[in-house]
Amino acid sequence: MRYRKLGTTGLDVSPIAIGAMTYGEPDRGHPVWSLGEDQARPLIKHALEVGINFFDTANMYSNGSSEEILGRALRDFARRDDVVIATKLRHPMRPGPNGSGLSRKAVMTEVDHSLRRLGTDYIDLYQVHRNDHATPLEETLEALHDLVKAGKVRYLGASSMFAWEFAKALHLQERHGWARFVSMQDHYNLLAREEEREMIPLCLDEGVGTIIWSPLARGRLARAWDDAKATARAETDGAYADLLYTPEQEASNRAIIDAVGKVAAAHGVSRAAVALAWLHRQPVVTAPLVGARSVEQIDEAVASLDVQLTDEDLRALNAPYTPRYDWQGVSDEATLAAIRARVPGMALT
Repeated sequence: MRYRKLGTTGLDVSPIAIGAMTYGEPDRGHPVWSLGEDQARPLIKHALEVGINFFDTANMYSNGSSEEILGRALRDFARRDDVVIATKLRHPMRPGPNGSGLSRKAVMTEVDHSLRRLGTDYIDLYQVHRNDHATPLEETLEALHDLVKAGKVRYLGASSMFAWEFAKALHLQERHGWARFVSMQDHYNLLAREEEREMIPLCLDEGVGTIIWSPLARGRLARAWDDAKATARAETDGAYADLLYTPEQEASNRAIIDAVGKVAAAHGVSRAAVALAWLHRQPVVTAPLVGARSVEQIDEAVASLDVQLTDEDLRALNAPYTPRYDWQGVSDEATLAAIRARVPGMALT
């Protein structure tokens, strides 16, 4: 495994990260596709054996069960100082006031709950899962800074938002001398490249590393077009998945998926390996998050590091992409209302 620095920090992380949203007791969140502890532990152990040291979860995943499973496995299979544990906060963890968000109260409360569930006395990378527009940004950033100073958190990261919001946060952190966001976890893959317009150039300019969620577009890039919605995750996501990859994009998406298949055949590797190899070639990408459900998927992700895409391959993969609307980070109520109307019952924040 060839490790790399996270952004401009001195932190060494594997260029493949395990996305632990996949792991959680089914009765605590996602009964169709989440893997319970007995199934998850061998996969976490194998990831460590092949050199992966970067593991990402969140307090909300399976209502805390993901953190619990990951924490126990890492305690049993690894030395704490050898692994990098990332988790997140923002979304509801309990009903009632102060059960969610990024207020100082929520930040101070949720970090202690995550530390307890993970069974560790510090978190390597603590990330805001989304913006909290009901809390002053300065309140959130100062509270996060205090966690770093208290030794509960080593580094801070953010996740999907508008580039202008992230730029504002970085400016405030610099202005006040607060601990800075060193990473941005965003939605980026061959079927979703809108982050190339503003967020990725911003991260490049600011020395922020990116961690990629949904690098295989919920499995669409890992199989032929006719089988592209065969994963349990894609089937159960329903309207949410349709919002990420809309019918208006179908012709472009089909052409991209066909191109992935042709490049994979030419190199004698899997489609998933090609999609991940494309990400490895993109500037500022530190590590894609792989929600592996099998040992084979972990090995496939690691093998992607050795796939050498040619300039011709990159042209073939890039050419079919068409612009599309990206709702990530939307904050104005009119736009949110329009999206909610399209996807009834969906909570967009």
